[in-house]
Amino acid sequence: MKILVLGSGGREHALVWKLKKPPSVDEIFCIPGNAGIEKIAKTFPISLSDRQALRDFILEKNIELTVIGPEQPLVDGMADYLESQNLMVFGPRAEAARIEGSKVFAKNFMKKHQIPTAEYAEFSNYQDAADYLNQLPVERIVVKADGLAAGKGSIVCQSKAEARQALKDMLQDKIFGDAGRNVIIEEFMEGEEASLFAITDGRDHVLLSPAQDFKRALDNDRGKNTGGMGSYAPTEVLTQVLLDKSIKKIVQPMLEGFKQEGIFYRGVLYCGLMLTTKGPRVVEFNCRFGDPETQAVLPLLDTDLAELLMATARKELSGTHVALKSDYAVCVIAASGGYPDPYEKGKVISGLDTIDDEVMVFHAGTTRKDDKLLTAGGRVLGVTATGKDLKSAATLAYHNIQKIHFEGMHYRSDIAAHAIRKQAENK
Repeated sequence: MKILVLGSGGREHALVWKLKKPPSVDEIFCIPGNAGIEKIAKTFPISLSDRQALRDFILEKNIELTVIGPEQPLVDGMADYLESQNLMVFGPRAEAARIEGSKVFAKNFMKKHQIPTAEYAEFSNYQDAADYLNQLPVERIVVKADGLAAGKGSIVCQSKAEARQALKDMLQDKIFGDAGRNVIIEEFMEGEEASLFAITDGRDHVLLSPAQDFKRALDNDRGKNTGGMGSYAPTEVLTQVLLDKSIKKIVQPMLEGFKQEGIFYRGVLYCGLMLTTKGPRVVEFNCRFGDPETQAVLPLLDTDLAELLMATARKELSGTHVALKSDYAVCVIAASGGYPDPYEKGKVISGLDTIDDEVMVFHAGTTRKDDKLLTAGGRVLGVTATGKDLKSAATLAYHNIQKIHFEGMHYRSDIAAHAIRKQAENK
């Protein structure tokens, strides 16, 4: 089997790494890739917006399956286009990808199909939004941009003053451009967060290891929202009882809702959950593998990923069994100085040649120039380690990230720390 992965981040590196392992895969390509991916796959500098060039490449290389990594190509209809060319693809069509591309669409869909989520209201006018905000009886509020904002469009506000500033930033100052043309003002939900991945062919579905993501830039969940500073899996906050409720109240009603609406959903349905005192509620849905959760989830998959994704693309998921390892995985992100605010690129990266053999380093924002490995993004590397328990996995990940150096590099020191303490208490 020949497979093409589209994308250039840590998620795509993890996908390529996992897809390359089984004997069912003869050759793997990645467009455009990065400095880490190019070491294990053939990369090509084709723009993801150049659909004709991508189609020609797929036909020329006799690629049997294209896996679309990032959300933007999915929202823009890449899967629709490839299907129209009679090419096999893993990833939802544009109509289905609206579940991530539009927060307004997602919230209205959940309301219609009685899927538990936070109370909300939608606005396109600053004054209307501010008037609504002023009459709310609570201070803590979440303000969300409707469209795609690189994981930074959800602002958790501790006061109405912060919420007014977020509304002004989005609706008046247009900090997210068209993505913030419409906004959601949402009830703040208390509880633990968890990420659940459902792979579906439009009829059946299977689940991967539940994970927990760390969005804030600084330790103890301080600082600004980022695309994700680390993750671990599986997360024990999603107990079997809560998992069963999530499947019954969220995953199955979502997939049934798509069918009722005539929407064909094929690919990954990422369910971002808040585990509240009232049960699991949806924070957000994504139409693709999460980043950086994928870097922790895929090392725990004991099933041929290529066969799983191909079965999904062929609508042959029925009867498929997914085997998960009993280990734990922890991924810690090394980020550029200043991230998620403006940051400099082109910093020399060193130390990767000293990493332990059993540790995976997934490249996210890297490039190579004159035989030097350089930073090329906000999130630069994801260091992932596995172990029989969370503590050993985290210890190994942190031991190795300390071997890596580039100017301005920073990372959170508390990925999975709370869960490790809980695991120790329960022994």
